[in-house]
Amino acid sequence: MPHVHLDVTDDVAVLTLDDIAKKNAMSPELGAALRTTVKTLQNTPTVRAAVLTGAGDAFSAGGNLAMLEQLRSVSAAEAKAFMLDFYHRFLSIIDLPMPLIAAVRGPAIGAGLAVAAACDIVIVADDAKLAINFAKLGLYPGMGSTFFIPQRVGAARARELLATGRRFTGKEALAYGFAQEAVPSDQVLPRAMAMAKEIAASAPLVTGALKAHLGWDKDALARALEREATEQAKSYASFDLGEGLAALEERRTPVFEGR
Repeated sequence: MPHVHLDVTDDVAVLTLDDIAKKNAMSPELGAALRTTVKTLQNTPTVRAAVLTGAGDAFSAGGNLAMLEQLRSVSAAEAKAFMLDFYHRFLSIIDLPMPLIAAVRGPAIGAGLAVAAACDIVIVADDAKLAINFAKLGLYPGMGSTFFIPQRVGAARARELLATGRRFTGKEALAYGFAQEAVPSDQVLPRAMAMAKEIAASAPLVTGALKAHLGWDKDALARALEREATEQAKSYASFDLGEGLAALEERRTPVFEGR
């Protein structure tokens, strides 16, 4: 079963998404494990900073394709309710009282990149493979990506990245403002840990207040998630998503028809 490792050393915690066989793809089970870990940390006042990373050679390869196929067979109302719950499992990370650093190596695709974007600080491998590729699959973007990506890179760049779904590197992510640092892959976690220790050495009342005051607008995020869940429910019933999934399985270019 997918799970999340929690390792606490002194006043720094490391949360590791672990479903290596699927490159830590977003699944309900992995989301539930992450939410449980977040609740544990919310009740651990000695932790002053945290790092979120992925096991193996990936942060997260994105959405679970089997889950997407299953959602094509349910009603729009059921799909919307499912997606809202799905988002909230992973985005529980924004409720952590301490600053959270994403340590991103390898692929961080679609919903996986959105989860990294939801962290307070992002440190990425300079050769990381990144994309918000929902449009290439025939699926409206989800996991708060229409909220987090414009916040990080600006509206114009967000429109381009979301509409093309193209891949970009960690070096580009740094240039766009998505990440705060881009370093060699083997230095991502050590650098994230060093920054977390530096934060933990600061006054916790101050860093906690800064997180609350400079954090995400949760009302605006809630509106974005509602909109995304509604639009994704429409996508599940579309020809284009079926074509996108088939093309992915067959390793060919999809031919979308706008229906």
